[in-house]
Amino acid sequence: MEYNKFLSEKLNIKLPLWTLFFPVIAVFTLFIKGTFTENTFYLIFLGVILITAVLSAVHHAEVIAHKVGEPFGTIILAVAIAVIEVSLIVSLMMSEGNEQPSALARDTVFAAIMIILTGIIGLCLWSGGYKYKQQDYRQQGVSAALITLIAISMLTLVLPNYTTTEAGSVYSDKQLIFVAIISLVLYGGFISMQTIRHRDFFLPKKEDINHDESEHADPPSLPTTITSLILLILALVAVVLLSKKLSPAIESMVIEMGAPMSLVGIIIAAVILLPEGMAAWRAAQNNRLQTSLNLALGSALASIGLTIPAVAIVSYFTGMTVTLGIDAKSTLLLILSLFTVYSSLHSGKTNILQGIVLLVIFATYLFTTIVP
Repeated sequence: MEYNKFLSEKLNIKLPLWTLFFPVIAVFTLFIKGTFTENTFYLIFLGVILITAVLSAVHHAEVIAHKVGEPFGTIILAVAIAVIEVSLIVSLMMSEGNEQPSALARDTVFAAIMIILTGIIGLCLWSGGYKYKQQDYRQQGVSAALITLIAISMLTLVLPNYTTTEAGSVYSDKQLIFVAIISLVLYGGFISMQTIRHRDFFLPKKEDINHDESEHADPPSLPTTITSLILLILALVAVVLLSKKLSPAIESMVIEMGAPMSLVGIIIAAVILLPEGMAAWRAAQNNRLQTSLNLALGSALASIGLTIPAVAIVSYFTGMTVTLGIDAKSTLLLILSLFTVYSSLHSGKTNILQGIVLLVIFATYLFTTIVP
């Protein structure tokens, strides 16, 4: 990989030039966006800038992850993605008003879970199985993540349909605060297990790693890591603000298509999860399935464990009503996805068929969303 000679030799910063320029360009675009007339070409331009910011965020997150090591590296990326999601959801909720219950948080969180469980994990299992036939991982860590995910998703997305204090698929204020607290407890308990008590459950098996050049590369220098951290923050901020700018156009496009508004949540979640999905896929391609699963399942837990408490706080102090309960069709797909992933990841080994099944469920989820 080629680096800028001055940065590499004088400042000990070894980063590809495109990863330095794209976050800066994205932030600069935010400052000058008011000077352009909004039209189709302008929105396409913003979309391209958004994608370059996402790609830059992927690279810088991987640099930081390489420096701090597993499992802390995957936690950093998962939390960073969750922060984007929370910021975007809260900002869009505040702009919606309080005329009717907001379903944006529910749609985005549910979409994130389905994309991760069936899309990202399915792609990782399929591509890894295609390349290596069979891949190994540590069952203890994956099982811990899955049981936590099952509990937190059911309590936040399904249980509201069966409570009676409030009519409809909503929690009362007291119930919402309670669910926010237990979401933090579950996520905090998982993070404690992942980083302190049972950290070894989430570390890749060294004998199963594809010993390519990237596995033997020295950790990045401190100047490189600090630069990546700064640029990662810039890129994430740009992704949030650019997504917010593009959201009205996305909503108009969905309305013109005649598709349900829940498709907006899918599009937002897909953009937010693109960095994590790419990082997980690349790890699976390098025969590091443990890292892929750490990224995917950790992101799903962070998505709920951080988003729901943030939404609860905003709802409590602003008086907004938030719909969290998903409908019967979505409940069926969620249960099917959780069951399939749990069944696929109970033996410590995976193959291509498990990835195919998950990708079929993902395609079904997308199709039935557009054509309900």
